[in-house]
Amino acid sequence: MTTAIIIAGGSGSRMGLEVPKQFTLVEDKPIIIYTLEAFQDHPCVDSIGVVCIDGWHEILSDYVTQFGITKLDWIISGGASAQESIFKGVLQLRNRCRDDETIIIHDGIRPLVDPGVVSDVLAVCSRHGNAVTSLPYNEQIFRIDPKDPTTTLEYIPRETLRRVSTPQAYRYDVLHSSYVEAFEKGIGIGPTSYTNTMMVDLGIRLHFAAGSDKNIKLTTPDDLALFHAYVTGLTRVDPIPEGHSQ
Repeated sequence: MTTAIIIAGGSGSRMGLEVPKQFTLVEDKPIIIYTLEAFQDHPCVDSIGVVCIDGWHEILSDYVTQFGITKLDWIISGGASAQESIFKGVLQLRNRCRDDETIIIHDGIRPLVDPGVVSDVLAVCSRHGNAVTSLPYNEQIFRIDPKDPTTTLEYIPRETLRRVSTPQAYRYDVLHSSYVEAFEKGIGIGPTSYTNTMMVDLGIRLHFAAGSDKNIKLTTPDDLALFHAYVTGLTRVDPIPEGHSQ
């Protein structure tokens, strides 16, 4: 069994929208439904749970019915941070799945996740117990000089870097025990932390899976405009082919 936990607890304040960004309509369909459809349509995903912003559960349920999302099993409220929201989703599965089952964590505002990316994350996780979507870093990264932050004397070789995102996948027993330890010890649960950074903070080696440049996170109006362009066919990125596991 594979369950996808979709994190949709944000308010969308950076978008400047009247509704949470995950409920913004694009071509008469809310962004969260585009995201859910990616997992609804994937043959290896058995069930879906959503960690949702308060006050929007009923609206989400109505959209799920309208757009035929039959794999959705539950909707719960999020926490005060991304990590609290994910932990709540993990706890929701405590009596719903076995320890050896695979759990996918995915941002609700990444609606363009490719089926090949999901397949590769699952394949890598089945071999190693975890998998993190990743891509090479193609820009140059320089460190600022602490004595003069307008200058630099040092750069980081970009071939040593990977940029990661969601979906991520983990065996449930490792996922659950890691979150329990992290919250008990206050490790890896800061405002910019996520499941992958928490795992590294706890000393767990992560394994890279395939990513896609199309898998954008909708955080700004420019991101929303780009997503609209993808949906309406104004731009095109070829899908990730199957079998690109690391």
